[in-house]
Amino acid sequence: MSANTTFRSDSGRSAKAGDGRWVENGKKSAASRLRTPGRRRGVPYLLLGVLLVLVCVGAFVLISLRSGDRQPVLALARAVSVGQVLATQDLRQVNVAVDPGVAVVPVDQAAAVLGRPMATSLSAGALLTPEDVGAAAVPAAGQGIAALALKPGQFPAEVSPGARVSVVFVPGPSGTASTPPSSGGVVWPAVVTSVNTQLNGQDTVVSVQLSETAARQVAAVPAGQVSIVLLAAGGS
Repeated sequence: MSANTTFRSDSGRSAKAGDGRWVENGKKSAASRLRTPGRRRGVPYLLLGVLLVLVCVGAFVLISLRSGDRQPVLALARAVSVGQVLATQDLRQVNVAVDPGVAVVPVDQAAAVLGRPMATSLSAGALLTPEDVGAAAVPAAGQGIAALALKPGQFPAEVSPGARVSVVFVPGPSGTASTPPSSGGVVWPAVVTSVNTQLNGQDTVVSVQLSETAARQVAAVPAGQVSIVLLAAGGS
C-alpha cells in the first residue's frame, strides 16, 4: 500500500495516509474556518481597550493637575453688611484656583479678619478679600446712601446686600405727591448696602448706594412711593 493511499472512514470523511488531519472533500474543516475570523476580530477590540486606558490615564492626570492649583480660601457663608463685625459663622472654606494677581484671604489667615468690621456689604458666597474688612469703604467718592422704608410687596424677598437694583418712583394716591421731586427721572440705579427688618415686622429698611444727586432725590420721595426692582448681577 503506497503512502498516498486514501482511506474513507465510516462517517464519510476522507483523508490521505500520513496527512495527519481530516479533510472534507479537499476543504478546510469547519473549526479551522471559524478560528481565523475570530483572531481578526480580536485585534480592533484590543486597540479599543488600549485607547480607553490611555484616555482614563490622561483624564486622571488632567484632574490632578487642576486640583493641585486650588487653594483653601475664605468665602462668606451668609450675607454681611458694611460695619458688621465678622464672626466665625459668617465665613466658610472654599477651594478655588486663584490667579496670582487676585487678592484673597487664605484659610490660615482667618484670625486676621475675624472680629473686624466689614468695609463693604457682600452677598453669601462671595470670596473675601483683604480690602473687604476695615474702615467703611462706602459710600465711595461721589456716592450717597439712602434708606428706604418698604412694606411687603415693594421689594423682592431675594434682595440682599450687594444686589444691583433699580429704585422706582411710584405715584401716590390722590392728595399726595404724584410726581418725583425733580426732573431727574423716575428710576434710579443703585446697589443694596443693607437690609434690616424693623421691630414691628411690617416695614423693612433697605439702604441703597446711589450717586449723590440720585440719593438726594430718592430721600426726598415720600415714604411708600418707591419700590425696588432686583436686577441681574453683572448686567448693564
